[in-house]
Parts: sequence; C-alpha cells; structure tokens
Amino acid sequence: MDRALTLVTGANGFVGGEIVRQLRDQGAPVRSAVRRAAEPGDAAIGDIGPDTDWRSALAGVERVIHCAARVHQMDDKGADPLAAFRAVNRDGTAALARQAAEAGVKRLVFLSSIKVNGETTGGRGPFTADDRPDPQDPYGVSKWEAEQALHAIAAETGLEVTVIRPPLVYGPGVRANFARMVSWVARGRPLPFGLCRNQRSLVAVSNLASLAVAASRHPAAAGTTLLASDGETVSVRDLLARIGTAFGRPARLFPVPPPLLRLAGSVTGQRAAIDRLCDPLVVDGEAARQLLGWHPPMTMAEALAQMAAAEVSR
Repeated sequence: MDRALTLVTGANGFVGGEIVRQLRDQGAPVRSAVRRAAEPGDAAIGDIGPDTDWRSALAGVERVIHCAARVHQMDDKGADPLAAFRAVNRDGTAALARQAAEAGVKRLVFLSSIKVNGETTGGRGPFTADDRPDPQDPYGVSKWEAEQALHAIAAETGLEVTVIRPPLVYGPGVRANFARMVSWVARGRPLPFGLCRNQRSLVAVSNLASLAVAASRHPAAAGTTLLASDGETVSVRDLLARIGTAFGRPARLFPVPPPLLRLAGSVTGQRAAIDRLCDPLVVDGEAARQLLGWHPPMTMAEALAQMAAAEVSR
C-alpha cells in the first residue's frame, strides 16, 4: 500500500476531483488544496499567484499533483489576458514548486496543456514531447513558461518534476464547448458537421487522472514530459456519432463543407471554436505508455457511456 501523502491542487475541479477520487479509492493518503475549504481536512489556499502561502498545505507531503490553473477561455475580455494567465499559471506554479522543494516534497506533477505544442497538427505528424513548443495564445504561453520555470527550479533544488500535456479532456461534469456538443446531440439538434473528417485525440478525465497518479509514483517519470491521450483518434463527425450511441440515439448530422463552417464562424465571431472543431490535432501518447507501463483504464466508448449516464441522471 502506497502511504505517501499527495497534495492535489484544484481538487474540487474537473480533473483534480477525479484524481482525488481515484487516490481515495486506492486507499492512498490525499490532501485537497482548494480556494475555500468545503470539507474537513481541505487545505484552503485562497487565490493562486506569486504570493500564495502553501506552507500549511505542504506539511508532510511527498508528492504534489498540480491541477489548479486559470483555464483557457475562447473569448477572453480581460485588459491584459497574458498577464492574468502568467500570474496564476506561471508565477503561481513557480511559487508552489519553490515552497514544495523547501518543504521536502519529492515530486511535483504539473498538468500543462497540449496547446504548448500548438493548435493543430495539420500538415504534419502527431504532436510529441520532443516537438519545439509553439504556443499560440496567452493560455498556451503561460503553460509553456510554467514548464520552463519548473525545470529551472528542479535543476536548482532537486525537486522531481513531471509535466503532462493533455488535449481536450471529457467525461462526467465536462463544461464549455464539449458540454454544448453533448447537449446538442442529447436533444437531437441537427448539426452541420457531417463532413468534418479531421482527426483529433482526446483524453477521458478518468484516464488523465490515472496517468497523473502513475506519473506521481513511477521513478522513470522524473524530469519527463508526457503527452496524454485515450490512444484513439476520431473525427468530429465520428465523435458526435459515438456520443449519440452513448445516449442511445443517432446524432443528426448534415453535410456542410468545413470552409463554409469557417466562414460562418468568422461572420458570427465563433471562428476559433469552429477551427477547433475542424482542424486536426493528433497526440502521440505512446511514450507515456512505454515509459510507465501505463494503459488507459477506459476506452473512449466506455468513457462516453459513463458521461452520458451521468448526464441522464442529473
């Protein structure tokens, strides 16, 4: 039985909550770091930034899985989005790492983003951890800068750092664009994506959590960057069809050429969202499986069925 205490930040969030659940199911000691305590034993740390005091949360901790972040926003209206992302995702992460090293933490697993690699794999092969980073927006830039800060702190202090870059994460409780797609299919809404044959990698939240836990423990994960995926690629057309299957009803898709969808997105101010639906983004996650001997515990079909069941029971 693994008795090392793990601190999970963002523990009441979509990914962090699943990591906490899996650790507890395994009987492993876990401490939840949240903005405001909701349950006995939670570590309330307030807002995350360069001045956050993590000392009480880190007491006795051997491992940290850092999920808390300022999340990607499709239409950020802030006066200086990059500064806002940097304050939380870069400077807040660096402050946590330095205090973790001072507290004697052995390993920190950082949930980054595939947006560090770029926005699309159109015209090239799958993204790998060895690719030259090419973040295109403030969120991706802040995550890449956080990765660099962590590796610098690791070199200085001996803290073991593992970076995980997931693509789109889905599962029970998913929000934003994926939640809207699920709602559209569940309600039988006609959707103009019948010709969207682009290939995309995704990762179920249960699979991502499983990988994060494995990366926090495996000796070979120290100092590595791992790309996460379910190990399957699907077109948006096929993904919607699979969601329909999970709900027990066919997805109603009609054929609109992707260039027309992009034009409509430009006219309506939704071009970024349409591009994410139409562009390919394939991740090579084989390195994580080979290095850690890890395999996704759920297939995409199983994860979608779990998500549909949770949605129906709401």
